[in-house]
Amino acid sequence: MAKIVIEGGHRISGTVRIGGAKNAVLPILAASLLASDGASYIDDVPSLLDVEHMLQTIEALGCDVQNGLGSIRIDATHVNSYEPPHDLVRQMRASFVVAGPLLTRVGEAVIALPGGCNIGPRPVDLHIKGLEAMGAEARIENGCVHFRAPKGGLHGTRIYLDIPSVGATQNIMMAACLAQGQTIIENAAKEPENVDLANYLNAMGARVRGAGTDTIRIEGVDAMHGANHNVIPDRIEAGTFLIAGAIAGNGVYVENALSQHLSSLLAKLEEAGAIIEDDVRGIRVYPVQSGRMRALDVKTHYHPAYPTDMQAQMVAALCTAVGTSTITETVFENRFMHVAELQRMGAEIHIEGRTAIIEGIHRLSGAEVTSTDLRAGAALVIAGLVADGVTTVGGLHHIDRGYDNLVGKFQALGANIRRIEEAVEVC
Repeated sequence: MAKIVIEGGHRISGTVRIGGAKNAVLPILAASLLASDGASYIDDVPSLLDVEHMLQTIEALGCDVQNGLGSIRIDATHVNSYEPPHDLVRQMRASFVVAGPLLTRVGEAVIALPGGCNIGPRPVDLHIKGLEAMGAEARIENGCVHFRAPKGGLHGTRIYLDIPSVGATQNIMMAACLAQGQTIIENAAKEPENVDLANYLNAMGARVRGAGTDTIRIEGVDAMHGANHNVIPDRIEAGTFLIAGAIAGNGVYVENALSQHLSSLLAKLEEAGAIIEDDVRGIRVYPVQSGRMRALDVKTHYHPAYPTDMQAQMVAALCTAVGTSTITETVFENRFMHVAELQRMGAEIHIEGRTAIIEGIHRLSGAEVTSTDLRAGAALVIAGLVADGVTTVGGLHHIDRGYDNLVGKFQALGANIRRIEEAVEVC
């Protein structure tokens, strides 16, 4: 029963270093299953619950995994299973991306329907349709998707995604690496994490072109090998600290942040009055000179538009802006659960369909609140930094899935924040 306790009103300043991207490292770890020769070395790996679950998943499939501090060695020479443990897969949606590597490497995969944050329906139908287009048979039975490749293996084809799904793009891209012929993915997701995955695949001997655009071409190869790779910085972690610095800072330098991955967020922060300075090592943010951000209108959408994973944090920041703000969520239909928790802190927010209308107030009040999902947890911490009094944030298992040492990093910036572990009485 861990909780984060924050005493608001303490300005933060200094330098915080951003670690490797959660949403890049998870598919990269899954892609390691494609290497039938040699070990892979993955560096700048964050210490997260989701990473631990993925490592346990690929280890259960026969990989030899050695986990160092921020560095992982994976030898997938002897993959001996095509069915990852159901309890691990159900804890984390990203684990479904082992389907493509397993199917193309060993010809079969049995994957439990995945879990993760409860932020709305995220069906795997695009994953299934894409793999079926490459010749796989798929059936859903007993809460699992059973995939089987045809005799002779998967074959390349042209696949159009109805929406630019990040996970489906990753699964199809990985499956196509060992398929026969050329696969073309149209309306592909353009996120930087998919570019990072493609770079890793190419280092392993794959032939992937066009990652980062809406059309990706993959020429199948006969075999792949281990490779060395450094994971890109986590743009969502970086954005979280940039927003915190914009409303609660006296100059925060977010080291290792890449501005080309954060253009939509940086534009909105500058529109709200924050001062942004970008250099080759990171991004520095200064707060609005008047002390309160200007109201904004924000709409989430697929990359390179404003990211849904930064919606909750921006809602928290706009609670104390001058004027009326709107945030429209177009990606996930159930991603305003943090609003009720912010209302407990005095925020004046009401929901109309997929739009949150935020009437800025001068100050939030500390309260006992609970994380409802990963990014909501970060939003509540940000709100606690500028609230009067003490804010207690529960539900930390969500935060631990995607933020490496969030409390320690805020402490280093001067926030009055601590994590406490409360014993549970057993009757």
